Amino acid sequence: MDKVYVVGTCDTKRNELVYVKKLIEAQGVDAVLVDLSTKGNAAGEEYIDFSPEDVAEHHPEGVKAVLGLDDRGKAVGAMADAFKAFVRSKQDIAGMLGLGGSGGTALIAPGMRALPIGVPKVLVSTVASGNVAPYVGPSDICMMYSVVDIQGINRISRVVLGNAANAIAGMASHKIKALRTDKPAVGLTMFGVTTACVSRVVEALDSKYDCLVFHATGTGGRSMEKLVDSGAIEGVVDITTTEVADHIVGGVFSAGEDRLGAIARTKVPYVGSCGALDMVNFGAKDTVPEKFKARKLYVHNPQVTLMRTTPEENTAMGAWIANKLNACDGPVRFLIPEKGVSAIDAPGKAFHDPAADRALFEALEQTFKPAKNRKLLRLPLHINDDAFAAELIKQFKEVMQA
Repeated sequence: MDKVYVVGTCDTKRNELVYVKKLIEAQGVDAVLVDLSTKGNAAGEEYIDFSPEDVAEHHPEGVKAVLGLDDRGKAVGAMADAFKAFVRSKQDIAGMLGLGGSGGTALIAPGMRALPIGVPKVLVSTVASGNVAPYVGPSDICMMYSVVDIQGINRISRVVLGNAANAIAGMASHKIKALRTDKPAVGLTMFGVTTACVSRVVEALDSKYDCLVFHATGTGGRSMEKLVDSGAIEGVVDITTTEVADHIVGGVFSAGEDRLGAIARTKVPYVGSCGALDMVNFGAKDTVPEKFKARKLYVHNPQVTLMRTTPEENTAMGAWIANKLNACDGPVRFLIPEKGVSAIDAPGKAFHDPAADRALFEALEQTFKPAKNRKLLRLPLHINDDAFAAELIKQFKEVMQA
């Protein structure tokens, strides 16, 4: 029978972990306690179902690479690696509840990310009210702020931890049934400035495909490619590659160096374009780095400030994307909209810059290596033109047939 895995360090959080385990079991849901202490077994072993040694033996270099290290940082990192492998070895995880401070959160989160999308994951953490992106990543982890430190059962912690226990018990015992559909899943990327294009493509494909649209905010691109790697997405229409701009220039919406990596690894049918490569994303205007203050900025909303990319940056982006596409052995089409790459990159709009766009297009063309499976198409259209969406749809149908 599947079980909820309760995870944390029993040398410092034993009572709290046992408390939530008992609450989960009181809901009629089986639970097991996994001890991730980096010093080895702690007191109260009668409650521990998997000891630190049980987890540590999943490390590629064995138990000695994890337990008994003098350097706490190295020990936490090694246990995190062992825990990821431990999680991947289990077939009976109905859900996972973790408790941790900063170290425990860093230890638990990678293992939670190793679980498939849809398996319930709740992480109660002292750092959950800050920037949780490094912990959640492209996964569906639910982080809950502990309010007080996870140290003892008191009038605050008993309620917060109790809510978390009841939440994971409810999730695990009321699973959402898989959608019964024969339609293959297609991943699409979108930004507000490419919505018109994406909406037309979705409308055209929706009758035959299950269209999954991802917001190109860094985690959006990583989430899509994680699903591609897992085989859950059978085709990609990557209209909005703006995350590459943030990766190259240093914005807040980078998807990292591995963007497009899953496309190459899986050979998934792929159609891409230059959506929103005219912009780099930052937070509120006062958060824009000093070195960029004199650049052309556009306040999208109080929390998002956009910066126009330069010809030099566009050259770098074009070469980067083309090199990634050159590594793809699956069917690939990449479409260049010569009249603009976003809603604000058009005559009279804030980011209209033909020289910058030209640098992007030329770098793509010069670096791209055409092949039987790979084609680069330049179109005298704007990315949000109906005709451009129509060409994307045409090319997508072609690569899916291939």
